[in-house]
Amino acid sequence: MATTAQIAKSKRKPKFSSRLVRRCWRCGRKRGYMRDFELCRICFRELANVGEIPGIRKASW
Repeated sequence: MATTAQIAKSKRKPKFSSRLVRRCWRCGRKRGYMRDFELCRICFRELANVGEIPGIRKASW
């Protein structure tokens, strides 16, 4: 889990656009981030298994 200072720092506008850090809105994690859902892979899986994300369900074939 990211500290509050890290989350606040990533919300500020960076000096250069390449320094932009995208973080999960739920836990603040920056690695394994999915832009489409604005979530990290761990939070995505948790919410998808519960059925909180519309249009997403676990694959079975």
